Amino acid sequence: MSDCCANQDGYDLIVIGAGSAGFSAAITAADLGVRVALIGDGTIGGTCVNVGCVPSKAMIRAVEITHTAKASARFEGVSARAQITDWAAIVRQKQALVDELRGAKYIDVLPNYPDVDYRTGAAKFTADGAVTVVGETLSAPKIIIATGSRPHIPDIDGLADIDWLDSTSALELETLPDSLMIMGGGYIGVELAQIFARAGVKVTIVTRRGLLPEAEPEISMALTSYFTEEGITVLDGLTYQSLSNSRGIVTLHAIKSGTALDICAQKLLLATGRVPNTDGLDLQRAGIETDGRGGIVTNDQMQTNVAHVYAAGDVTGRDQFVYMAAYGAKIAANNAIGDAGLRYDNSIMPAVVFCDPQVASVGLTESAAQAQGIETVVSVLPFEHVPRALAARDTRGLIKLVAEKTGKKLIGAHILAPEGADSIQTAALAIKSGMTYDDVGAMIFPYLTTVEGIKLAAQTFEKDVKKLSCCAG
Repeated sequence: MSDCCANQDGYDLIVIGAGSAGFSAAITAADLGVRVALIGDGTIGGTCVNVGCVPSKAMIRAVEITHTAKASARFEGVSARAQITDWAAIVRQKQALVDELRGAKYIDVLPNYPDVDYRTGAAKFTADGAVTVVGETLSAPKIIIATGSRPHIPDIDGLADIDWLDSTSALELETLPDSLMIMGGGYIGVELAQIFARAGVKVTIVTRRGLLPEAEPEISMALTSYFTEEGITVLDGLTYQSLSNSRGIVTLHAIKSGTALDICAQKLLLATGRVPNTDGLDLQRAGIETDGRGGIVTNDQMQTNVAHVYAAGDVTGRDQFVYMAAYGAKIAANNAIGDAGLRYDNSIMPAVVFCDPQVASVGLTESAAQAQGIETVVSVLPFEHVPRALAARDTRGLIKLVAEKTGKKLIGAHILAPEGADSIQTAALAIKSGMTYDDVGAMIFPYLTTVEGIKLAAQTFEKDVKKLSCCAG
């Protein structure tokens, strides 16, 4: 294919961005037998390995030990204690893992693909649809944009005078603040709040819409109560007015229910979402369409309105998960190079928030289903009815299943549980297979597992769980 498609530069495909989506696209194309120019700007590896998934999950695990020790009081005759003795050492260990994985999963991967030519520099589009990098013009029959995203900076009066943190700089702090205000109740804010609270910082979350506003309301409400019990202050329903800084204290001036409210902390962390990295690409010169937040608009084959240009990952502004970025990039590469006609399908996309308890979801929420005109029935099972939770002396959590009223087919599953992330794929497979809640309720599940809660929740559509014996069919 290289011989018939390559241009004067020898490239069949240009991939802009060297994160998970960019690497997925480049490797897929190289496996198809074409020559690729992979353009990276900044640290190779993108968000996930450098400043997102890997560092945050490493820190979550580190501070989890302090909570586990405190929670030992749930068991009679058990006493345990754990404390942070060297926060800087934890941060350095986290960074060592990041450096190791960046090398193993990105830098060391490149030599295995001689047809991928890695270049560094900021890429910009020309009017004729080519790309310039450090003054050199590159062209290819097909281009894939995979430049990722960056933290969103809200427009709030006074913010420019604040030495604020974002999700990247917060996880680089080697000295903990006494108090921390986190603006935003999405998955980033929720995870970071628990990290710092369990490290001993007084944490306040300020948010317009509450914790995880896109989640099922039962899960958002329960998680808020668990955070409150853990000492995290959650202030929602706020209208932000302005920010000020005096004597090392940041103050958010806000309104809640018509009443003025001042919230103070030593440090401010912005966790108000992420925006696509499209500003510096000169997309308008090539006529590439973007949406209101700067995300590149694509069809379900990952193709933009400019026929030879595709886009994948966070830069599209949707499904900002590393596995979805890699998935979309593989589709883009196959369609760009092989005209495969593959289509992006996120209808059964598992999503996890790694707070404690974990939040895991797949399929439609009850409100999303109803918005589509689907008549639904739901089952909500509190974890006090799950034997695994009772044995662990930890009944925080619930499972909510959503099904079509006619036909009983499962269309959504939502889990709040300490081990919920490891159970959601079972629900995903059930939904993918078109199973009904009767089908799931009749399946054999191992006893004393978190995932058994899915079976119990399925049975609870039509049965009273209190009337079931252990392992009842």
